[in-house]
Amino acid sequence: MPPERRKRMKPDRRAAARPNRKSRLRPDRRARAGPGGPPRKAAPSSQRKPPARAGAAAAAVAVAAAAEEERRLRQRNRLALEEDKPAVERCLEELVFGDVEDDEDALLRRLRGPRVQGHEDSGDSEGEHEAKDNFPTQKKPVWVDEEDEDEEMVDMMNNRFRKNMMKNASESKLSKDNLRKRLKEEFQHAMGGVPAWADTNKRKTSSDDESEEDEDDLLQRTGNFISTSASLPRGILKMKNCQHANAERPTTARISSVQFHPCAQVVMVAGLDNAVSLFQVDGKTNPKIQSIYLERFPIFKACFSANGEEVLATSTHSKVLYVYDMLAGKLIPVHQVRGLKEKIVRSFEVSPDGSFLLINGIAGYLHLLSVKTKELIGSMKINGMVAASTFSSDSKKIYASSGDGEVYVWDVNARKCLNRFVDEGSLYGLSIATSRNGQYVACGSNCGVVNIYSQDSCLQETNPKPIKAIMNLVTGVTSLTFNPTTEILAIASEKTKEAVRLVHLPSCTVFSNFPVVKKKNISHVHTMDFSPRSGYFALGNEKGKALMYRLHHYSDF
Repeated sequence: MPPERRKRMKPDRRAAARPNRKSRLRPDRRARAGPGGPPRKAAPSSQRKPPARAGAAAAAVAVAAAAEEERRLRQRNRLALEEDKPAVERCLEELVFGDVEDDEDALLRRLRGPRVQGHEDSGDSEGEHEAKDNFPTQKKPVWVDEEDEDEEMVDMMNNRFRKNMMKNASESKLSKDNLRKRLKEEFQHAMGGVPAWADTNKRKTSSDDESEEDEDDLLQRTGNFISTSASLPRGILKMKNCQHANAERPTTARISSVQFHPCAQVVMVAGLDNAVSLFQVDGKTNPKIQSIYLERFPIFKACFSANGEEVLATSTHSKVLYVYDMLAGKLIPVHQVRGLKEKIVRSFEVSPDGSFLLINGIAGYLHLLSVKTKELIGSMKINGMVAASTFSSDSKKIYASSGDGEVYVWDVNARKCLNRFVDEGSLYGLSIATSRNGQYVACGSNCGVVNIYSQDSCLQETNPKPIKAIMNLVTGVTSLTFNPTTEILAIASEKTKEAVRLVHLPSCTVFSNFPVVKKKNISHVHTMDFSPRSGYFALGNEKGKALMYRLHHYSDF
């Protein structure tokens, strides 16, 4: 604006503003004070006069006149500025802001945008109203690309994941919307329906509120909320390689026996180095407790008694049976058993109840001895030679595998043969084992096949069929061991390196993660055993190492 116009306009503003101030102040002064003295006191309620309405009306008229005068000044200033603007600028303003010659408030309303009028609660605050007024409205796009409206087709044939979602050959190409719907259908099919968290139409019920409260309570606590299953899952056996059981007494001689103590957390290791060693099992260092050396007595087999108070040991070339009393610390040799005419005593079994000792003799003889007195009770004879034998879990029956591929079942008390059957597909039996729950009988043959039978069928049928034939080994199965819970069957062959497998029961499937073939640290396995509660698994090889593993599914020793 030119300077002369500003000078010309300033006196008018002052002149227009002064009368208004006086007009607004006069009624207040009259009300508060007298014409020349202190403020008047309020009169009693009986003497008060009604307020004068003429003064209030005059004040309102004065305010309205001042507002009108202000509007006229703003209009005059705008017209003066318009005269100085070029025509191009005025045309551009009309295009952008519209024609607002009459009212500038219309321009402000247009810039602010239309307000959404609707039913408002009477309890809304002024801040909420201002937020609603300032909320920008959704505007239309300035321009639209026609190519965006065309549906882009997705090739389903070149992607192997999308190819599986095709329902017929005509769906070689799908639009993006149809592909999104198909992916949604696949997800719901995999989840078994719409997940609860994704269902927007689901109405909350009282049970839902209670579940939300339970979830809140769950998130406020810490701890292990994942509990292990009571039964052993198949597929992968979680286990850890521990320190060797005989690490504190290393040897290069073959390990012939490894067995865990039935009561204490102790493991026994015996081998061809004429020694029987006891170690404390902790999985870290396995400290040595004691070693018993037997001169010129390479140990063929060593075993704990049922109560764990004695250790029985036999040699590869002697008929002497050594008994080590662990409580008294005495080594007792049994040179001759009255009535026993065997020249060499090697393979033997101890009954689970601790009453009997079974010695496998030559020419098909089985000799039953008393553990307490070490005297002969009776003998049993089978056809061919005795390959292996074992007691049933109740110590009332004996299962014997012959070199002819037959299995004999004997009654212990009557020493009578109850049943005899041919092990299916076996030409020469090598090993046999029974489960502790009295459910299974496992027979290993020279061809590497392990047949798992039901004990009831072995007693009642003349030609029982195996529940499952395990064919994961290709050489003769020389070792069979059930774990105490009858959930694992360990099978091994001493003819081939790394020839050991763990079979899951009752599925009769082999655990895929054992052994680790790449490491090749197991070598030829000659003996195996599980701890009393299946927490540990140990095996002995021909290199003099008693390998030990921790089974994580079982919490106890």
